[in-house]
Amino acid sequence: MQVNSITFVRPGEVELHTSDLDIGSLGDTSVLMETEYSVVSAGTELAVLRGTESWAPLPFVPGYGAVGLARQVGPHVTGLAVGDRVFCYGEHRSVSVIDGGLMLKIPDGVDPRLAVMARIGQVSFTAVRTSAPELGDTVAVIGLGLVGNLAAQLFRLAGCRVIGLDVSPRRLATARACEVDEVVNTAEVDPTAAVRDLTGGAMCEIVVEASGVPNMAHAAAKLAGRNGQVVLLGSPRGQFTADAMEVLNAVHLWGNCVTLKGAHEWRYPLRRDPGGHVKHSIERNVRQFLGFIQSGKMHLEELISHTVSPRLCQEVYANLQARNEDYFGVVYDWMKDR
Repeated sequence: MQVNSITFVRPGEVELHTSDLDIGSLGDTSVLMETEYSVVSAGTELAVLRGTESWAPLPFVPGYGAVGLARQVGPHVTGLAVGDRVFCYGEHRSVSVIDGGLMLKIPDGVDPRLAVMARIGQVSFTAVRTSAPELGDTVAVIGLGLVGNLAAQLFRLAGCRVIGLDVSPRRLATARACEVDEVVNTAEVDPTAAVRDLTGGAMCEIVVEASGVPNMAHAAAKLAGRNGQVVLLGSPRGQFTADAMEVLNAVHLWGNCVTLKGAHEWRYPLRRDPGGHVKHSIERNVRQFLGFIQSGKMHLEELISHTVSPRLCQEVYANLQARNEDYFGVVYDWMKDR
């Protein structure tokens, strides 16, 4: 069987490769999936494309999450049958053999193009799980890309007032369309002053740093109120050049006593604990996010700026690298060329 794969050949160079896949030895716990859609995680994939991620040496087939149809299902796979629509942590491939990992049947009636966004939503979910928001909390989200926007939406579902902060007019406008309560253009106003005005001086119970810009941890600490939480959701890339003492004082001194928390998705187990001893898991987050899509509680169409053929992969990553405002969220449609 021939398979098309988006491949990062060397730093800055992207190709669509065709290869042969031998499916004669499909394992007992494996699923052969014909991909319909895969979603781009711009921050992670651009870092890989630069050749700076030790866990992803080039050449490398990137990919974050995928949705497709199960064409073969191993006898020891539970909960899936041939013909089911599957969500998985898949790569940018036209066909994949998935063995282990997370494979979930998508609920009936859920658009597969939207279902693939559950992969990004699961990352965003971690900020909610880590911080344990309470009804009526004020939450600031710094960085309104896909991860930050979805985090803002999830905090609103948890009963919080959300203030979104970004420098991009496009991302700010999208956040408004997704019903984020207030948005602040930090290229035009001082974020600390703006949040102080919006909260009457109380500042925020929770601040989520979703941009991955190291210095934003410094900015986030200034937005938290007394005994507030700063959640590092975006994976930091680059150098921290701000005054670390200000961050440490915000954590240590009674004037703030901020709690600094890491929110990497893999802090939680992959599978649900059937015994119930561990409440949260990646599987539970994904299932709940898919349920939110099914019930119409998530704004997702607003986040997908481009649904494109994988043959346009070079153009996609060039635009993402150039920070083209029009490229907000990209989903590859693997059915376009079939």
